[in-house]
Amino acid sequence: MTTETTHMPLSTRVVFRATDLVARGLIGLALALPYAVRVRFMGWAMASVVGPVAGYLRRARAHVDFALPHLPDAEKDRIARASLSNAGRTLIENYSTRALLARQAHAEIDGPGFDAMAQAAAASKPVILVTGHFGNYEAVRAALVARGFAVGGLYRAMKNPYFNAHYERTMQAFGGPVFPQGRRGTAGFVRHLKGGGQLVLLFDQHAQGQPTLQFLGHAAQTAISAAELALRYDALLIPFYGIRAKDGLSFGCVMEAPIPHSTAETMTQAMNDSLGARIRAHPEQWFWVPRRWRSDADMA
Repeated sequence: MTTETTHMPLSTRVVFRATDLVARGLIGLALALPYAVRVRFMGWAMASVVGPVAGYLRRARAHVDFALPHLPDAEKDRIARASLSNAGRTLIENYSTRALLARQAHAEIDGPGFDAMAQAAAASKPVILVTGHFGNYEAVRAALVARGFAVGGLYRAMKNPYFNAHYERTMQAFGGPVFPQGRRGTAGFVRHLKGGGQLVLLFDQHAQGQPTLQFLGHAAQTAISAAELALRYDALLIPFYGIRAKDGLSFGCVMEAPIPHSTAETMTQAMNDSLGARIRAHPEQWFWVPRRWRSDADMA
């Protein structure tokens, strides 16, 4: 029994263990398939089986309706289902570490952010790469690792500790240090940053107690920690995206221009605007399930 599960009620441990066993079985089955087949299979499984059964499809559809009310109902349905397909594809791609690294080894990286990061690395200046649960950001990280960058990350541990244990290993397998949220993880994260390293932060989930900014036209509490760290340690703050191509397997890797230093809230609003523009262009590639706007919790 792990430290994380010691104080859990027995019923919770049973549910988490059962969920993990199902997930392991599904992932194991997918990994036995050829790469292209496994990616398509997991996209189908998440959109057609897991998502509807778990209530994810209903919640994603409600959030699409909230944020993009002008769209026809049929398009909202398509976006919600395709979003779950993208999530399933992303999950198995991230478990297929060697294959994804090999596929991204020669991937082009567009946008001025890459040159800016390369120059910063040469000068031992820290870089914070920011993105959301959009496309597959690990595709860009894999392309950067192939170019010799040890890109680390700070991640939020999943509530299910059994699943989190093996998912954490997939993140570490890409190269670069990985730090869990919390005092110890944040300390390591800061040391890597102060040493001139590059780190990834995802900022698109609800952040209780943080400033209320605009995201997709609605008020949303947004963590400003990435901008605060950039200001404190004179780090570049670069939005980046792994945009899934029409074939469903390859990616367009984009690193935007660094966000100018100003105030933490102004910089974070620029991050929200950047991600919002990507979502409007490819709404099916954002993970619509989390309750990003907590004021709409009664919808789901």
